[in-house]
Amino acid sequence: MKLSGVMLRLILTIFLVISGSFLSVKTWSDKSEEIKKTSKITVTPGMTVGELINTYSIPEKVILKFFGPEKTALMKQPVSDYISENKNLIENLEQSIALYEENQTKNWFKIPLKFMLWFIFMGSVFYMIKTKILNPRRRILLYVSGVIVFGIILGADPSPMGTIKDAIALYGEKHVVFKPRMIALAVFLFTVFAANKMICAWGCQFGMLQDLIFRINRNNDDKKGILKQYKIPFVVTNSIRILFFTIFTITALIWSYDIISDIDPFKIFKPKFLLVPGIIMLTILLIGSIFIYRPWCHLFCPFGLAGWLVEKISIYKIVVDYDKCTTCLACEKACPSTVMSAILRRDKIIPDCFSCGTCINACNFDAVSFTSAKRTKPEADFFT
Repeated sequence: MKLSGVMLRLILTIFLVISGSFLSVKTWSDKSEEIKKTSKITVTPGMTVGELINTYSIPEKVILKFFGPEKTALMKQPVSDYISENKNLIENLEQSIALYEENQTKNWFKIPLKFMLWFIFMGSVFYMIKTKILNPRRRILLYVSGVIVFGIILGADPSPMGTIKDAIALYGEKHVVFKPRMIALAVFLFTVFAANKMICAWGCQFGMLQDLIFRINRNNDDKKGILKQYKIPFVVTNSIRILFFTIFTITALIWSYDIISDIDPFKIFKPKFLLVPGIIMLTILLIGSIFIYRPWCHLFCPFGLAGWLVEKISIYKIVVDYDKCTTCLACEKACPSTVMSAILRRDKIIPDCFSCGTCINACNFDAVSFTSAKRTKPEADFFT
């Protein structure tokens, strides 16, 4: 009954997410929100400006940028005249087309709306964790709400992962930097700096979906799994994540190939773009999320890796008051990953902390808080 109950909840959750996302994508648009493959511009001898424009279907805005409002009078002029004046004309033209196409894939109504709702949502959660009123029931309701609003309704893009993944892929493919994405990345990293991985924990649509599935397989007080759950050592998960990020970056910059695109789990929120590799990866991750806490975040996510580095200097974070701690280890046992063990003992590198607040709920002595106070180390023999 335990296995069948957990699996039934998992199947129902996935069905609702996929079916809801199908309807949502149709409501917003059918944009793929991905880098478009475009051919390199080649200028043949004697090619005119008009032939260049027609051959490569150059957008009007790009034409005006390069040839000015007098473009009509220049249609019969040879492109070579311009190349002689600007040796980087073709390269600059290709980059301008790439930035224009990237801009065209974005829904500029949905994106500001999503950021505004993110800050409202994360601000509310921050208050609940800080004041210790976030209990297991509210946590589940918040994850459900987050998946519905930021995933199903507002879609796969933007996402914290996309700001790094797509930036590297776009630069590798077309050697350009899309400034709005860099602004979004800076904002996301600031939320990590301000409040320990807040965007990953309470903003990332796929991160919250993994967390929700993990909690499906937990008892009522959210302290242990109904089916056995496993905590993979951080040295293993982070080594895999670093290796994956290295391979992704090398293949993107050297061969202009985005290895994440075909297996991107965020496509669960735009299921019409899912391919077979993506379906396989999603199946592994979603089933794995029952037994392992946030497998994509810990093992593969580029932003997860960057966020882990920034959270080393986060202002608000989980802190233990050793004057109140009784070494009962309830917080460590309830923590979904190995992070609380490291925070508690301060004897090794602290893994990703997703500010879920489980440790705060588990402590009966008010020794664990989400605060801006500095972490201290326990006495050498405190846990002996």
